[in-house]
Amino acid sequence: IYVLFNKPNDCITTAADERGRTTVFHYLKIKRRIFPVGRLDRKTTGVLLLTNDGEFANKLMHPRTEVKKSYQVTLDKPLLPQDARRLAAGIQLGEGVTRPAEIFAVPGGKGKVVGLVIHEGKNRQIHRMLESLGYSVEKLDRVSYAGISYEGLQRGEWRYLTKGEIALLIANAEP
Repeated sequence: IYVLFNKPNDCITTAADERGRTTVFHYLKIKRRIFPVGRLDRKTTGVLLLTNDGEFANKLMHPRTEVKKSYQVTLDKPLLPQDARRLAAGIQLGEGVTRPAEIFAVPGGKGKVVGLVIHEGKNRQIHRMLESLGYSVEKLDRVSYAGISYEGLQRGEWRYLTKGEIALLIANAEP
């Protein structure tokens, strides 16, 4: 089973929550057991893949495959050109330097809304990268995962992936 979910804000990426908060499985009405491919923070919205295929999930999540994850990031202030260059070179975090990010301005975003593409998935990576440069992330939306976007899905909606999308994901997961 291969599922694309457009995760809404304030939704936990887990099967159950001991505090009774909404999880992705409140939205997914699938009888068979599936699990998320990676995680999105509670406040992060957008593309989340779910599957029951462990080998497939592991290939997509393994750092050596460098699967592209694209985000639209809303910042508390405009991103300075020198900070964009630093993101593109890699940012020092506690566990080492991140791989270079692709960064671009979003038209109409006045420098506060940027596109960011990363090739790894460290814990809260985008927040930490930007905080290290003096920015706060006000909104984070994953717009695509390995070329698969949530286009056509409203927040909280899901659908099964097509055979073509599954093939694309498998191709993107080859090191």
